[in-house]
Amino acid sequence: MNYRHAFHAGNFADVVKHLALVRLLLHLRRKDAPFAVIDAHGGRGLYDLGSNAAKRTGEAETGIEAVRGLTSQVEALQTYLSLAADARAYPGSPLIAAKLLRPQDRLVAVEKHPEEAEELKNTLAIFRKARVEEGDGYRALAALLPPPERRGLVLLDPPFEAEDEFETLAAAVKQGIARFATGIFLIWYPVKSQAAARSFCGEVLAGLPTTVTALTMDVSIAAPEGKLGKTGLLVLNPPFGFDTDMEAMLALVAPRLPGGKAALEWLKREA
Repeated sequence: MNYRHAFHAGNFADVVKHLALVRLLLHLRRKDAPFAVIDAHGGRGLYDLGSNAAKRTGEAETGIEAVRGLTSQVEALQTYLSLAADARAYPGSPLIAAKLLRPQDRLVAVEKHPEEAEELKNTLAIFRKARVEEGDGYRALAALLPPPERRGLVLLDPPFEAEDEFETLAAAVKQGIARFATGIFLIWYPVKSQAAARSFCGEVLAGLPTTVTALTMDVSIAAPEGKLGKTGLLVLNPPFGFDTDMEAMLALVAPRLPGGKAALEWLKREA
Protein backbone atom coordinates (compact mmCIF):
# COMPACT_ATOMS: atom_id res chain seq x y z
CA MET A 1 0.00 0.00 0.00
CA ASN A 2 1.34 3.43 -0.97
CA TYR A 3 0.07 5.33 2.04
CA ARG A 4 -0.81 9.03 1.99
CA HIS A 5 -2.34 10.63 5.05
CA ALA A 6 -4.23 13.12 2.84
CA PHE A 7 -7.00 10.51 2.58
CA HIS A 8 -7.39 10.33 6.37
CA ALA A 9 -6.45 13.78 7.68
CA GLY A 10 -8.71 15.03 10.44
CA ASN A 11 -10.39 11.67 11.00
CA PHE A 12 -11.36 10.30 14.41
CA ALA A 13 -7.90 8.81 14.94
CA ASP A 14 -6.24 12.16 14.28
CA VAL A 15 -8.56 13.88 16.76
CA VAL A 16 -7.60 11.55 19.60
CA LYS A 17 -3.91 11.47 18.72
CA HIS A 18 -3.67 15.24 18.48
CA LEU A 19 -5.58 15.84 21.69
CA ALA A 20 -2.99 13.68 23.46
CA LEU A 21 -0.15 15.43 21.62
CA VAL A 22 -1.36 18.89 22.63
CA ARG A 23 -1.84 17.84 26.25
CA LEU A 24 1.70 16.47 26.42
CA LEU A 25 3.23 19.54 24.80
CA LEU A 26 1.39 21.85 27.17
CA HIS A 27 2.87 19.86 30.04
CA LEU A 28 6.40 20.29 28.68
CA ARG A 29 5.82 24.05 28.35
CA ARG A 30 5.14 24.39 32.08
CA LYS A 31 8.86 24.41 32.88
CA ASP A 32 11.21 27.04 31.48
CA ALA A 33 13.83 24.45 30.54
CA PRO A 34 13.95 23.72 26.80
CA PHE A 35 12.53 20.56 25.30
CA ALA A 36 12.80 18.70 22.00
CA VAL A 37 10.07 17.10 19.92
CA ILE A 38 11.03 14.20 17.65
CA ASP A 39 8.33 13.30 15.13
CA ALA A 40 9.49 10.13 13.41
CA HIS A 41 6.75 10.00 10.75
CA GLY A 42 6.00 13.60 9.92
CA GLY A 43 3.85 13.46 6.80
CA ARG A 44 3.36 16.73 4.93
CA GLY A 45 2.31 18.80 7.93
CA LEU A 46 -0.81 20.43 6.47
CA TYR A 47 -3.68 18.79 4.60
CA ASP A 48 -6.20 20.35 2.25
CA LEU A 49 -9.65 19.21 3.37
CA GLY A 50 -11.05 20.27 0.01
CA SER A 51 -8.70 18.02 -1.96
CA ASN A 52 -9.93 15.08 -4.01
CA ALA A 53 -8.24 12.70 -1.55
CA ALA A 54 -10.03 14.17 1.47
CA LYS A 55 -13.37 14.36 -0.32
CA ARG A 56 -13.07 10.79 -1.56
CA THR A 57 -13.09 9.38 1.98
CA GLY A 58 -14.94 12.17 3.83
CA GLU A 59 -13.24 11.04 7.04
CA ALA A 60 -12.83 14.56 8.42
CA GLU A 61 -16.62 14.87 8.56
CA THR A 62 -16.78 12.23 11.30
CA GLY A 63 -13.60 13.52 12.93
CA ILE A 64 -12.59 17.16 13.33
CA GLU A 65 -15.81 18.49 11.76
CA ALA A 66 -17.86 16.58 14.33
CA VAL A 67 -16.12 18.12 17.33
CA ARG A 68 -15.98 21.76 16.27
CA GLY A 69 -17.74 24.04 18.74
CA LEU A 70 -17.00 21.96 21.81
CA THR A 71 -16.19 23.90 24.96
CA SER A 72 -14.37 22.68 28.03
CA GLN A 73 -12.35 23.88 31.00
CA VAL A 74 -9.53 21.60 29.87
CA GLU A 75 -6.86 23.78 28.26
CA ALA A 76 -5.70 21.09 25.83
CA LEU A 77 -9.10 20.73 24.16
CA GLN A 78 -9.46 24.45 23.54
CA THR A 79 -5.87 24.68 22.31
CA TYR A 80 -6.39 21.79 19.90
CA LEU A 81 -9.62 23.23 18.50
CA SER A 82 -7.90 26.59 18.06
CA LEU A 83 -5.03 24.98 16.15
CA ALA A 84 -7.49 23.07 13.95
CA ALA A 85 -9.93 25.98 13.50
CA ASP A 86 -9.41 26.40 9.76
CA ALA A 87 -12.16 24.38 8.08
CA ARG A 88 -10.20 24.33 4.81
CA ALA A 89 -7.05 22.62 6.08
CA TYR A 90 -6.03 20.27 8.87
CA PRO A 91 -2.67 20.48 10.67
CA GLY A 92 -0.54 17.38 11.01
CA SER A 93 1.47 16.55 14.10
CA PRO A 94 4.63 18.47 13.06
CA LEU A 95 2.71 21.70 12.48
CA ILE A 96 0.84 21.35 15.77
CA ALA A 97 4.14 20.83 17.57
CA ALA A 98 5.85 23.70 15.75
CA LYS A 99 3.08 26.10 16.76
CA LEU A 100 3.49 25.15 20.42
CA LEU A 101 7.27 25.54 20.54
CA ARG A 102 8.77 28.37 22.58
CA PRO A 103 11.97 30.14 21.48
CA GLN A 104 14.10 27.71 23.53
CA ASP A 105 12.44 24.54 22.17
CA ARG A 106 12.97 22.69 18.90
CA LEU A 107 11.38 20.15 16.58
CA VAL A 108 12.89 17.52 14.32
CA ALA A 109 10.37 15.95 11.94
CA VAL A 110 11.39 12.96 9.83
CA GLU A 111 9.54 11.91 6.69
CA LYS A 112 10.40 9.01 4.41
CA HIS A 113 8.52 9.88 1.21
CA PRO A 114 10.41 12.56 -0.80
CA GLU A 115 7.30 14.40 -2.00
CA GLU A 116 5.79 14.50 1.46
CA ALA A 117 9.11 15.59 2.97
CA GLU A 118 9.35 18.48 0.51
CA GLU A 119 5.81 19.61 1.39
CA LEU A 120 6.68 19.34 5.08
CA LYS A 121 9.74 21.55 4.57
CA ASN A 122 7.51 24.16 2.93
CA THR A 123 4.97 23.94 5.74
CA LEU A 124 7.55 24.36 8.50
CA ALA A 125 9.75 26.89 6.71
CA ILE A 126 8.52 29.82 8.83
CA PHE A 127 9.42 28.09 12.11
CA ARG A 128 13.04 28.84 12.98
CA LYS A 129 13.37 26.00 15.51
CA ALA A 130 11.79 23.30 13.31
CA ARG A 131 13.91 21.05 11.09
CA VAL A 132 12.88 18.39 8.57
CA GLU A 133 14.92 15.30 7.77
CA GLU A 134 14.09 13.12 4.79
CA GLY A 135 14.62 9.49 5.69
CA ASP A 136 13.49 6.50 7.71
CA GLY A 137 12.10 7.66 11.04
CA TYR A 138 13.01 4.46 12.83
CA ARG A 139 16.66 4.70 11.81
CA ALA A 140 16.77 8.41 12.62
CA LEU A 141 15.95 7.77 16.28
CA ALA A 142 19.38 6.29 16.93
CA ALA A 143 21.02 9.60 16.01
CA LEU A 144 18.38 11.85 17.56
CA LEU A 145 18.07 10.22 20.98
CA PRO A 146 18.76 11.23 23.61
CA PRO A 147 18.27 14.91 22.75
CA PRO A 148 20.75 17.37 24.32
CA GLU A 149 17.85 19.01 26.19
CA ARG A 150 17.17 15.78 28.10
CA ARG A 151 13.48 16.74 28.08
CA GLY A 152 11.05 16.05 25.33
CA LEU A 153 8.49 14.07 23.41
CA VAL A 154 8.95 11.34 20.83
CA LEU A 155 6.02 10.72 18.49
CA LEU A 156 5.80 7.46 16.56
CA ASP A 157 2.80 7.12 14.25
CA PRO A 158 3.94 5.05 11.27
CA PRO A 159 1.74 4.51 8.19
CA PHE A 160 1.60 0.74 8.67
CA GLU A 161 2.63 0.08 5.09
CA ALA A 162 4.61 -3.04 5.98
CA GLU A 163 3.24 -6.36 7.20
CA ASP A 164 5.77 -6.41 10.05
CA GLU A 165 5.09 -2.81 11.14
CA PHE A 166 3.98 -3.81 14.64
CA GLU A 167 7.22 -5.71 15.23
CA THR A 168 9.34 -2.88 13.85
CA LEU A 169 7.47 -0.30 15.93
CA ALA A 170 7.77 -2.31 19.14
CA ALA A 171 11.51 -2.69 18.65
CA ALA A 172 11.89 1.04 17.95
CA VAL A 173 9.96 1.96 21.10
CA LYS A 174 12.08 -0.29 23.30
CA GLN A 175 15.32 0.97 21.76
CA GLY A 176 14.11 4.56 22.04
CA ILE A 177 13.17 4.37 25.71
CA ALA A 178 16.50 2.69 26.44
CA ARG A 179 18.25 5.75 24.98
CA PHE A 180 15.87 8.34 26.42
CA ALA A 181 14.45 6.86 29.61
CA THR A 182 13.00 10.15 30.89
CA GLY A 183 11.33 11.09 27.62
CA ILE A 184 7.62 11.03 26.92
CA PHE A 185 6.72 8.64 24.09
CA LEU A 186 3.43 8.88 22.21
CA ILE A 187 2.78 5.83 20.02
CA TRP A 188 -0.18 5.52 17.65
CA TYR A 189 -1.42 2.27 16.16
CA PRO A 190 -4.51 1.05 14.29
CA VAL A 191 -6.64 -1.69 15.83
CA LYS A 192 -7.67 -3.81 12.86
CA SER A 193 -7.02 -7.02 14.77
CA GLN A 194 -7.54 -7.10 18.52
CA ALA A 195 -5.10 -9.97 18.84
CA ALA A 196 -2.39 -8.12 16.90
CA ALA A 197 -2.91 -4.98 19.00
CA ARG A 198 -2.70 -6.95 22.26
CA SER A 199 0.43 -8.71 21.07
CA PHE A 200 2.03 -5.36 20.19
CA CYS A 201 1.22 -3.84 23.57
CA GLY A 202 2.55 -6.92 25.32
CA GLU A 203 5.79 -6.77 23.35
CA VAL A 204 6.28 -3.08 24.23
CA LEU A 205 5.57 -3.71 27.91
CA ALA A 206 7.89 -6.70 28.24
CA GLY A 207 10.69 -5.64 30.55
CA LEU A 208 9.75 -1.98 30.26
CA PRO A 209 10.54 -0.12 33.50
CA THR A 210 8.46 2.98 32.80
CA THR A 211 4.81 3.95 33.39
CA VAL A 212 2.45 3.30 30.46
CA THR A 213 -1.06 4.52 29.73
CA ALA A 214 -3.22 3.15 26.91
CA LEU A 215 -6.09 4.93 25.16
CA THR A 216 -8.49 3.56 22.58
CA MET A 217 -11.22 5.13 20.50
CA ASP A 218 -13.72 2.76 18.91
CA VAL A 219 -16.13 3.94 16.19
CA SER A 220 -16.39 0.56 14.51
CA ILE A 221 -20.14 0.29 15.02
CA ALA A 222 -20.61 3.22 12.62
CA ALA A 223 -17.54 2.80 10.42
CA PRO A 224 -18.08 1.83 6.77
CA GLU A 225 -17.03 -1.68 5.86
CA GLY A 226 -13.31 -1.88 5.21
CA LYS A 227 -12.54 1.38 7.00
CA LEU A 228 -10.52 1.76 10.18
CA GLY A 229 -12.91 1.63 13.12
CA LYS A 230 -10.65 1.55 16.17
CA THR A 231 -7.42 3.27 17.08
CA GLY A 232 -5.00 3.02 19.97
CA LEU A 233 -2.38 5.14 21.71
CA LEU A 234 0.35 4.18 24.12
CA VAL A 235 1.88 6.90 26.27
CA LEU A 236 5.15 6.12 28.02
CA ASN A 237 6.03 8.34 30.98
CA PRO A 238 2.69 10.19 30.96
CA PRO A 239 2.83 13.32 33.13
CA PHE A 240 0.74 13.83 36.25
CA GLY A 241 -2.83 14.69 35.41
CA PHE A 242 -2.63 13.41 31.83
CA ASP A 243 -5.14 10.63 32.47
CA THR A 244 -7.64 12.93 34.18
CA ASP A 245 -7.51 15.51 31.40
CA MET A 246 -7.74 12.91 28.64
CA GLU A 247 -10.74 11.25 30.26
CA ALA A 248 -12.46 14.64 30.57
CA MET A 249 -11.77 15.48 26.92
CA LEU A 250 -12.73 12.06 25.59
CA ALA A 251 -16.00 12.19 27.55
CA LEU A 252 -16.90 15.24 25.46
CA VAL A 253 -15.39 14.11 22.18
CA ALA A 254 -16.58 10.48 22.01
CA PRO A 255 -20.32 11.30 21.88
CA ARG A 256 -19.67 13.62 18.92
CA LEU A 257 -17.99 10.86 16.91
CA PRO A 258 -20.53 8.50 15.33
CA GLY A 259 -20.59 5.38 17.49
CA GLY A 260 -17.65 6.67 19.50
CA LYS A 261 -16.55 4.79 22.62
CA ALA A 262 -13.36 5.80 24.41
CA ALA A 263 -11.34 3.99 27.05
CA LEU A 264 -8.23 4.77 29.08
CA GLU A 265 -6.30 2.34 31.25
CA TRP A 266 -2.96 2.10 33.01
CA LEU A 267 -0.95 -0.81 31.64
CA LYS A 268 1.93 -0.24 34.02
CA ARG A 269 2.24 2.10 37.00
CA GLU A 270 5.09 2.97 39.27
CA ALA A 271 5.03 1.04 42.53
